[in-house]
Amino acid sequence: MSLASFSCAFPEKQTSGDTFLSTLLQWLGFIFLSPCPQRTVLSFLDVLLLLFLSVFAVTKLWKRFTSHGGSHTDDLNKPLIRNNRSIFVTTIRFKLTLTAALVLTILHTVACILAFRSSSQVPKRQVDEVFWLVQAITHAVLAVLIIHEKRFEAVTHPLSVRVYWFANFFVILLFSVSAVIRLVSDVDEAKDLKLDDVVSFVSLPVSFFLLFVAVKGSTGVVLSTEETEPLVDEETQLFEGKSEVAGFASASLFSKAFWIWINPLLRKGYKSALKIDDVPTLSPEHRAERMSVIFESNWPKPNERSKHPARLTLLRCFWKELAFIAFLGIVRLSVMFVGPVLIQSFVDFTSGKRSSPYEGYYLVLILLVAKFIEVMTTHHFNFNSQKLGMLIRCTLIPSLYRKGLMLSCSSRQDHGVGTIVNYMAVDTQQLSDMMLQLNSVWMMPLQVSIALFLLYRCLGASVVTAFLGLLGVFVFAVISTRRNNTFQYNLMKNRDSRMKVVNEMLNYMRVIKFQAWEEHFNQKIMGFREKEYGWLSKLMFSIGVNIAVMWSTPLLVSALTFGTAVLLGVKLDAATVFTTTSVFKILQEPIRTFPQSMISLSQAMISLERLDKFMLTRELSNDSVVREQGCDGQTAVEIIDGTFSWDDDSLVKDLKNINLEIKKGELTAIVGIVGSGKSSLLASILGEMHKISGMVHVCGSVAYVAQTSWIQNGTIEENILFGLPMDRQRYNEAIRVCCLEKDLEMMDYGDQTEIGERGINLSGGQKQRIQLARAVYQDCDIYLLDDVFSAVDAHTGSEIFKECVRGALKGKTTILVTHQVDFLRNVDLILVMRDGMIVQSGKYNDILDSGLDFKALVVAHETSMELVEQGVVEHAENLSKPTKSSEEPSNYKGTNGESNSVDRLESTKKSSKLVKEEERETGKVSLHVYKLYCTEAFGWWGITVVLLLSLLWQATMMAGDYWLAYETSEERAKMFNPSLFVSVYAIITAVAVVLVMTRCFFFTLMGLRTAQIFFTQILRSILRAPMSFFDTTPSGRILSRASNDQTNVDVLLPLFMGLVIAMYITVLSTFIITCQNSWPTVFLIIPLVWLNIWYRGYYLASSRELTRLDSITKAPVIHHFSESIAGVMTIRAFRKQKKFCEENLKRVNDNLRMDFHNYSCNVWVGVRLELLGSFVFCFSALFMIILPSSIIKPENVGLSLSYGLSLNSALFWAVFMSCMVENKLVSVERIKQFTNLPSEPEWNIKDHLPPSNWPSQGNVDINDLQVRYRPNTPLVLKGISLSISGGEKVGVVGRTGSGKSTLIQVFFRLVEPAGGKIIIDGIDISVLGLHDLRSRFGIIPQEPVLLEGTIRNNIDPIGQYTDDEIWKSLERCQLKEVVAAKPEKLDSLVVDNGENWSVGQRQLLCLGRVMLKKSRLLFMDEATASVDSQTDGVIQKIIREDFAACTIISIAHRIPTVMDCDRVLVVDAGLAKEFDKPSNLLQRQSLFGALVQEYANRSNGI
Repeated sequence: MSLASFSCAFPEKQTSGDTFLSTLLQWLGFIFLSPCPQRTVLSFLDVLLLLFLSVFAVTKLWKRFTSHGGSHTDDLNKPLIRNNRSIFVTTIRFKLTLTAALVLTILHTVACILAFRSSSQVPKRQVDEVFWLVQAITHAVLAVLIIHEKRFEAVTHPLSVRVYWFANFFVILLFSVSAVIRLVSDVDEAKDLKLDDVVSFVSLPVSFFLLFVAVKGSTGVVLSTEETEPLVDEETQLFEGKSEVAGFASASLFSKAFWIWINPLLRKGYKSALKIDDVPTLSPEHRAERMSVIFESNWPKPNERSKHPARLTLLRCFWKELAFIAFLGIVRLSVMFVGPVLIQSFVDFTSGKRSSPYEGYYLVLILLVAKFIEVMTTHHFNFNSQKLGMLIRCTLIPSLYRKGLMLSCSSRQDHGVGTIVNYMAVDTQQLSDMMLQLNSVWMMPLQVSIALFLLYRCLGASVVTAFLGLLGVFVFAVISTRRNNTFQYNLMKNRDSRMKVVNEMLNYMRVIKFQAWEEHFNQKIMGFREKEYGWLSKLMFSIGVNIAVMWSTPLLVSALTFGTAVLLGVKLDAATVFTTTSVFKILQEPIRTFPQSMISLSQAMISLERLDKFMLTRELSNDSVVREQGCDGQTAVEIIDGTFSWDDDSLVKDLKNINLEIKKGELTAIVGIVGSGKSSLLASILGEMHKISGMVHVCGSVAYVAQTSWIQNGTIEENILFGLPMDRQRYNEAIRVCCLEKDLEMMDYGDQTEIGERGINLSGGQKQRIQLARAVYQDCDIYLLDDVFSAVDAHTGSEIFKECVRGALKGKTTILVTHQVDFLRNVDLILVMRDGMIVQSGKYNDILDSGLDFKALVVAHETSMELVEQGVVEHAENLSKPTKSSEEPSNYKGTNGESNSVDRLESTKKSSKLVKEEERETGKVSLHVYKLYCTEAFGWWGITVVLLLSLLWQATMMAGDYWLAYETSEERAKMFNPSLFVSVYAIITAVAVVLVMTRCFFFTLMGLRTAQIFFTQILRSILRAPMSFFDTTPSGRILSRASNDQTNVDVLLPLFMGLVIAMYITVLSTFIITCQNSWPTVFLIIPLVWLNIWYRGYYLASSRELTRLDSITKAPVIHHFSESIAGVMTIRAFRKQKKFCEENLKRVNDNLRMDFHNYSCNVWVGVRLELLGSFVFCFSALFMIILPSSIIKPENVGLSLSYGLSLNSALFWAVFMSCMVENKLVSVERIKQFTNLPSEPEWNIKDHLPPSNWPSQGNVDINDLQVRYRPNTPLVLKGISLSISGGEKVGVVGRTGSGKSTLIQVFFRLVEPAGGKIIIDGIDISVLGLHDLRSRFGIIPQEPVLLEGTIRNNIDPIGQYTDDEIWKSLERCQLKEVVAAKPEKLDSLVVDNGENWSVGQRQLLCLGRVMLKKSRLLFMDEATASVDSQTDGVIQKIIREDFAACTIISIAHRIPTVMDCDRVLVVDAGLAKEFDKPSNLLQRQSLFGALVQEYANRSNGI
């Protein structure tokens, strides 16, 4: 029975041979697609709803009349559906819902009237009247109900109404589908059903809107009450800065449907370049703080034992969004094949086979509606997918950050900072990107099934060939995806390794430059890059082959299918052929995206596994320390039978049998030789170590000052306040007791001076004192101070001990790790440590004679002090009258001379910001950037070859379609030659396949070569950049270029650029074919092209800036994360995790609002361009209907439609992908910014090579040396002149800010002199290459730096010494026993930053490194600051013996260190004030004499 039939009779069995399945299909077709059952179902729904509402209303009224005797009148005014609120407003949703109900009421009323006007004597017409009347009454009742909802302030629609709207949509959808089938059928009976068709087509979009309302449930009546407002308002205010909230938050349904809410931002972006504050903040429901709470609440409970918790949690959080996106995908799929189905009808119409003169207009109208629905669902599908991707990042990044703050020490070492940065930057991004492609995985088989059904109707059994061809492609896709999966995994692993080394290089760039290791690091990074590049090449060529196969599939499968059809004798006419090709073209998209979707899915699964591994990593145990606030009793810290380890799983006990009890208000000192476990004991009190056994009890809040300073990038004030509000009195007192007043005076902006990354523009002493001031300002109960005096000079150390430790902290419980024996007489309790145990404890005099350990330390200290005491006794008269300059520290406003970096970055007078705002280009990405990318690999001929291959490929494709049109025309039908037809088409197909394969191969090669050139350039540029660049550039900026931007250039740009070229050529071919067959379309194409260009420019102005802002706001997230991981012990000690998590949330929100508005712009332009393309295509189809058949041939109509159906998507994708390329080219722009950095002088100068044994004598002459850090800034060194003889030992002393370390930097030319010369052994160092110079000097910097790896590659990074030489060096620097005791010996592990070795051991390793080098000129910058007096004595003895013939220039804070020097240089205010033998200086009134006196007397006055 025909589906067009109006009959209500059940389908009859046609033959006895019908199977059960065919009968079932016949019945299902009758029930769902025949008019009579459809009307019955719809009428049944209407009657059911009316009945339910009637019963509900009657029941309510009855209850009110019977329950309250005297209050009937009042009760009648009560609503049937009521929310007890009083003040309300109605949104656009309410108005649109009411409008929709009224439209449906009017529509069905008109239909009812038209039915009455027809011959009502016919029973069929009487049924019509009743049907339309029931429909009109139902929708009228619903309209009244909606008004009722407003009157009585109902917030949600009744469930019954929502269910009705839901069911109603699907019934109307069935009406529309059967209407389309009837219209394209040839049954005459179908002509009577035009009223149904019109009503169903008009009702469908309205019903779709009501379906949306039913799903959401909200009426659009918003109640302004105390209960409903606060949550959103509080959240909105919490993270709202200068920007307003995104328009999306308050947009109406219509505004959201067409993205009208983003117009104000686009308007602003078009007028001027967008700035960060122009971009609105995220809606409250999208903010990171809300999403992370949802993520936490859905995390699997321990009893669930989930193997994949991250995956499960994300599903729990976002299943509703995934379901809605899947629904949109199904609707899109339903309308996608309307076009190909209509080709047959169009061809028939133009060839004269028409059932009605208006049939053509119906066809165009159906096409327009189908295209409209397709465009809207496509872009809502994309928007919601990308929004879901953003929400996943919004959820994961804060969770990863929180996890990072909770990691145990060994877990932190297992995951380096570089890897964790990749978790945040790369893995979360891949999960986000995957959302757009996730649904392709299940939609593609569905699309193929529908396509095969349509092909079966056209070609019959020939479809088997198509099926086998497509099956072959799927098999290929699955195999290649598995292969790509392997490639991708290895690529990511090698990228992690490369990023780890890059991160390490940036952290230790100063040491790398001192040691001239740039070439070593260049080779190391390039080694990792070569491995990464190998896997990248395999991946990209594999993807290239995939793309070529997918693009070739429609042509190949068409050739095979037509060949089979010819063999089976299937008649091939224009309608059949072009329906087939258009179906294959539609399949081209899912076939093309399917492998990429599988790749994305596999990448996402790998990322989820990595995130699972990280999220399940062991955390720091909260119960290892019992913490109490405000507890009674006298004990502040107590450890009973404590055994601790740094490794969570190891049986190695780093601390053993620890028993200690520290009373409240006591000052306790922990002493011991290097590596005895002093810092570990503090860590055990903080709960940072794995507790194997015992009990730790801490009473009160804890402040911690780490041995290695941790300073944040921010102002000095921000670092000291550390999140607390300003209390000016307490703040000033903290600055005073930490001796920071003079330092702040020397800085142009005082405490508002911005500190560089990792405190790079501060001296070691300044960093340590800012840390101490931070701790003092926090006003805690217990203070743990880890060797705070190591980086400060004697005078400052004494002041801090007096004013801070014994002053401001008096009455506080203070535990002090120190090597300063002088202070020990003034402490309440001394703990002596050895091999991880407390071997002595008590007062100074009590333990002096009770054991050897403490006595050995004291004896070593007294021996070192003998020279000092001697000088004091001999020259008491002179030293009793210190000079004015020794009493008054210099007023010099330059740098701090305590450490390695001395104010090289003195702020300008205009700004206190040291770290510059990141530069960004504005306006269009210049054509120069396009040229750079396209011509970097092979010059102009490279891109010319790609364009030529692309044009030839498209021309071949067009030739194939022209051949089909020619062969299937009516004129050729009589002399149709099957073998010629198939042979020519097969040859064209073969040529096209060869061309597309060649094109993909060449383009991939070009992209890979370009990426490698860019990487080599940026690495070379960064390695050659001067130190000042690293001081003013946060490592996050460089890392984001090395990771995210490089990934864009490696993978995404070649893919996108290839697609853009292909898409524009496809659009061009569509225009040519459409205009050729429907010439009036030319007049539409000109404005269409103009509108596309205008829309592209209008959209791109904002999109480009949003992409740049996205990159700029991403770096602070990465930087803050790596900074927090580095200082996690300090953050946890002060219990500041919540504050840091809030800062992370703020930065994530700032970054993701750029992302959100960026892809909102994408869909905004997409909807408009696709709708324009669809309208032009429909007008083109209309012209084909209107033009006489003598002008346009049926086969050309088929050809034009098969091309035109993809016009809207091709046009949009061409424009959109070109914008994507422009946005991704921002990565090229950013990389290029860093490939042209100012460079240091040449590393090697062939014409000025020093002799191989230079410096052979070590004679140093300094002539009028003047140094400034930047042009137009004051001199730091103001004309120093002196001579040092070969083999002389010179000690350099001076107060903070005198310029001591600047002097060393000038020797290494980290800073170039502004005037004067340094001549070493007769050679002016300014004429030498930097590596020739630096590699000949030895240096032990103040901060000992170990690289990740082994002991061997730390002591000998370049690998130029034998194991015997290395062992001898370790023996001389007192580390042989420690290293030999480890099972791996020289291959013992050194983790990131050397954190598994004590600071003292790191310093000794650095000494061993210098001893191997055997340089004749050695510089020491506080080389023994972090070791005890005993070890210091041993080191000094080693230096005296091993470097007897060397010239040594040593900066020292410990006076005994310089007492046995041949001469002492006293630097003050950038001038060499004194330079003589220590004994000579002590004989007269001198600055040096004053320093010696201070050091000798410092314990007396404490």
